[in-house]
This record gives sequence, C-alpha cells and structure tokens, in this order.
Amino acid sequence: MPQKLRFINNAHAAFFSTTRLRVDTYFKEHSLSKHANTAMWGKTIFFLASFVSVYLLILLGDLPVPAMAALGVLLGVLSACIGFNICHDAIHGAFSSDRRVNKTLGLIFNFIGANPYVWSITHNQVHHTYTNIPGHDEDLEIAPGLVRITEDEPLSKMHRYQHLYGLALYGLASLSWVLRKDYVKFFQKSIGQVPTLNHPRKEYFNLFFYKAVYYGLFIALPLVVLDVTWWQFALGFLLMHFAEGMVLGSVFQLAHVVEGTSFPEPNLEGNIEESWAAHQMQTTANFAPRSAFAAFFCGGLNRQIEHHLFPKICHIHYPAISGIVQETALEFGLPYLENKSFLMALRSHHRLLLRFGKEEHEKREELSRQPAFS
Repeated sequence: MPQKLRFINNAHAAFFSTTRLRVDTYFKEHSLSKHANTAMWGKTIFFLASFVSVYLLILLGDLPVPAMAALGVLLGVLSACIGFNICHDAIHGAFSSDRRVNKTLGLIFNFIGANPYVWSITHNQVHHTYTNIPGHDEDLEIAPGLVRITEDEPLSKMHRYQHLYGLALYGLASLSWVLRKDYVKFFQKSIGQVPTLNHPRKEYFNLFFYKAVYYGLFIALPLVVLDVTWWQFALGFLLMHFAEGMVLGSVFQLAHVVEGTSFPEPNLEGNIEESWAAHQMQTTANFAPRSAFAAFFCGGLNRQIEHHLFPKICHIHYPAISGIVQETALEFGLPYLENKSFLMALRSHHRLLLRFGKEEHEKREELSRQPAFS
C-alpha cells in the first residue's frame, strides 16, 4: 500500500475557499441548482435513446456485415459518451440532488462494460485526491511497462517507440475494463491509499451479476441472433471496444498527461508541499474549452479544471463557472492550463510521449558515450 500522503502547504489555502464562495454566489444569484437542468436531461435522453436504437438495429436490422461493423463502432463511441455525460456525473453525485437518481443512472455504467463501485474508488477517491502523483494515482498506469509518462518509471527499449504506438494502446482500455481491470482492482489489497479488503457483500454480487449480464447482451445474444460467423462477430466486438477505448483513453489523457501539467513527488516526510486545490490546478488542463461539440459529447471533461475543483456540480454548468475559476486562479498566482483545441492537446500529449520515450533514450545514450573522468 502506498505511503499515506497529506497536502501540507497552506499558502494557497484561501484560493479554494474564495473560488467556492464565488461559485456558490453565482448559483444563488441566478437561482440555479448545481445539478442537472433541462438541457442535461435532454442530453441524457439523446444518448440513451441513440445507444438502445443502435444496439437494436445491429441485432434486428438484418444488415450487411460491413454496416453492422460500422454500427458497432458507433455503439462504442456512444458507450463512451454515456460514460462521460451520464454515469460520470451520477457516480460523483453531481447529476441529481436525489441519491436514488444518481444510483440508478450510475448503474448504467454496467451496461457499457465497467463496474460503478470500482470506478468510484479508483476515480472519485484516488484519482481526484492524488492527481498525477506517481505511485498513488493509478490513472497514470495507462499501460504498465508499455507507456512511460513520468520520470520515475523504468525506461525500456520499447519506450523509444511509444509516441508511435501509444495512442493505439488506448483503444484497449475499454476491453481491459470489461474482461480484466474491474476484477483485478476489486481483489487488490488496496487501490492507491484506499484499502479494498472489506467490500460490502452486495458488491461481490453486483460485480459478477452485471458482468454476466453484459456478456449476455453483448456476446451471447448477438452470437445467437446474428447470422454471422464467430470471427465476424469477434471482429465487430473488438471494433466496438477499440472505438470506445480510443475515445475514453484520449479524453482522459488529454486532461492530465500534457505539457505544463506536473507530476509531483512527495517530500522526505511523504507529503505534498502544496494545498490540495493548488495541486489540482498544477496537474490538470482543459482542452477545447470553447468548443460546443466537445462540451456536448465529452460531458464537460474538456473542462477538467472545473470538474476537479467541483466534482459534485453537474458538468452542464462548467462553461458558466469557468470564468470565475480562471479569474480567481490568476488572482492567486496559480496556473490555469488549457489547450485551445482537441488537436493542440493531442499534439501536446504526443510530445510528452516523445519526451519520456525516444528523447530520454537519446539523452541517456549521449551520456553513455561521454568519456568517464576519474
């Protein structure tokens, strides 16, 4: 289990209290709820209806195999969008003030292949607290041994080429969730600093029951209903998950693993010498913040700064409060990191892969060629 960490520097402590006060004032002055509004419910209906329609069209549409493959890709993209827009907010308790509504919508996570209980630990508790801290934030474990994104990770020969294959590996993220990751995380002794030896009994049932339901809906039933060969089905299944994984992996990495974000190490006492909120500002970046397309489909995850500071506010409100957050950050001398477009963020992430892979190899090779002096 990683060493217990604390955020001990209170120099920026007033930043968060000031930002929170100003955000609260905004909602009060405009008589707004911090939870879902009509537009948010409209998005929810759109994505759920689209997902169910595409799924049924694949099963019952009697379409040519290429058309079903294309719909499988679309189903994967819609799965990611449901995760971003509905389940993510619900599991954070941000979608509704009613816990029952959040619980019900969070259950949908099971039908895109992931376990909401495991996610609530790995994401809500661990990632949101120890963002970008190596050895503590398990979201940095993109593909252990294959992708290197911090200086403390061992450097292997493969990392020389990670800028070429790294993005493609993100396509395996969804498949890993469905077949491996949830089981591994559930039965670990701890996730980050959170002990996981005493899960509620119902969560054991939920893990295996909903995985079985997912396998039934997306493997067994299609094999029975569809007039395709096993390899055609397997290809379609992989295409669906590759599309879902590429969307999920890309969006999450562009928020924390880009140039400008930090990967702080604990001090000798095992503490982070910064306040928690300032730490979030230093380790998180927005991308395409003024893109209506990104805001609609990414569920506010293009505004990760606002999300990390206020995870219990529905993402539909992030554009409105972003000006408050940015202005307050500048007032307190804190960074407000953002890439103006998705492409700019992707290029920044690519350069980081290059830096920790090929460029680090070349640097070490150059040092090894220098004569040693005694």
